[in-house]
Amino acid sequence: MITVETLKGRFNETLEGMDAGDNDHRPGESVPPLPPDPRAERSSHTEPVIETSGLRMRYGGSADVLHGVDLRVHQGEVVALLGPNGAGKTTTIEILEGFRRRSAGEVRVLGVDPDDGDEAWRARLGIVLQSWRDHGKWRVGELLDHLGRFYLPYGTPRRARPYGTGELLDLVGLTDRASAVVGTLSGGQRRRLDVAIGLVGRPDLLFLDEPTVGFDPQARREFHELVLRLSDLEDTAILLTTHDLDEADRLADRIVILAGGRIVADGSAPELAARVSGKAEVRYSRDGEHHVESVEDATGHVRKLFAEYGEAIGDLEVRRVSLEDVYMTLVREFESGRRTEAPSELTEVAR
Repeated sequence: MITVETLKGRFNETLEGMDAGDNDHRPGESVPPLPPDPRAERSSHTEPVIETSGLRMRYGGSADVLHGVDLRVHQGEVVALLGPNGAGKTTTIEILEGFRRRSAGEVRVLGVDPDDGDEAWRARLGIVLQSWRDHGKWRVGELLDHLGRFYLPYGTPRRARPYGTGELLDLVGLTDRASAVVGTLSGGQRRRLDVAIGLVGRPDLLFLDEPTVGFDPQARREFHELVLRLSDLEDTAILLTTHDLDEADRLADRIVILAGGRIVADGSAPELAARVSGKAEVRYSRDGEHHVESVEDATGHVRKLFAEYGEAIGDLEVRRVSLEDVYMTLVREFESGRRTEAPSELTEVAR
């Protein structure tokens, strides 16, 4: 049997992990604000690496694919661009990369209109495509060394280019495959090589399209560590598109949700969760009967349960709103017509 002392111990451990930004307050009191994000403070004093205003795209005589997208990404920031298929994510990324001309609006990437980007500008970008199957007869190390030479003229005192081949192989975990022919790599190894090719020029801005598809759990964890290292130590700005919401939650400083060609949410995962629903889900059993309750003050509610029922309470679990909950709620609101754009209090975090 689970004792009251055991449950209280588990509950206190849960509370310790939820102190920052949780609803640990008395009824009637306002929820304390989330602690300031040092990276957000830093980014507010730098020029955006990506800045779009009123971005629109229309193919032929069809309806607009993008409807006035306003987006900012700062140096060292990791931003996840999420949305259902057909939302306009790929079109947005292709415009930012300079591979597609927009129909209207203003776009600046690294201070340059992508339509006018030259080779020096492109050398500052890194792109990891969802799949890339060229150069199958090259050896891994030779391919990276060959590609790296194109970046040599564009190095700066602040950012030497390219990465050394050995350093890059070590970063992506392919050191022992340096002499392997590309066509003989496994799917996961090939995906690591895709990442290495995107990084070879030591980019200021990195685009990642479903980067961990084909990775096993260990490789995925190592890649996540690499992304955080790039943003924290190399000050690389990263724009990530993924359908893996856990990955987005783990990596991104900000989440941007695109639906129907419009941004319907923009903020950190805790900020979006707090605005979509300030409630928590409390699950427990009492005398063998299971209960699920949605409450605003999870701390006070659980204390009340212990006070009233003591050892009769078991299987206690407090569950905060997840990014998946937020994502599904916002997309459904958009599809039902209840939401057509991001609320002003959400878009402010990107300014």
